[in-house]
Amino acid sequence: MAEKKKTPLQSYTRGEQMGARRAVIEELFNDMYNDRRNIYLMNFVRGIFFGLGTFLGGTIIVAMVVWVLSFFVHFPVIGDQVQRAQDSLQQPQKK
Repeated sequence: MAEKKKTPLQSYTRGEQMGARRAVIEELFNDMYNDRRNIYLMNFVRGIFFGLGTFLGGTIIVAMVVWVLSFFVHFPVIGDQVQRAQDSLQQPQKK
């Protein structure tokens, strides 16, 4: 399906609308948060929790994948590779 080409007037009108929307959003943001220190503190705490959640979620996903792979150890074709992967995860790393 071919897209209809916009006229310069339509493009200009669209740009004006987007600019007006952005100005309204910025005005609402500035009205709600006058204290910049509070904003920075809230974003910092949010970042800490986002990073912690990402780390914990990734750890749980990896643990679940290894657990599911442990069911395939006794299969003839892929069992050896899965067993080697499990062994490498259980052995301590030598420096």
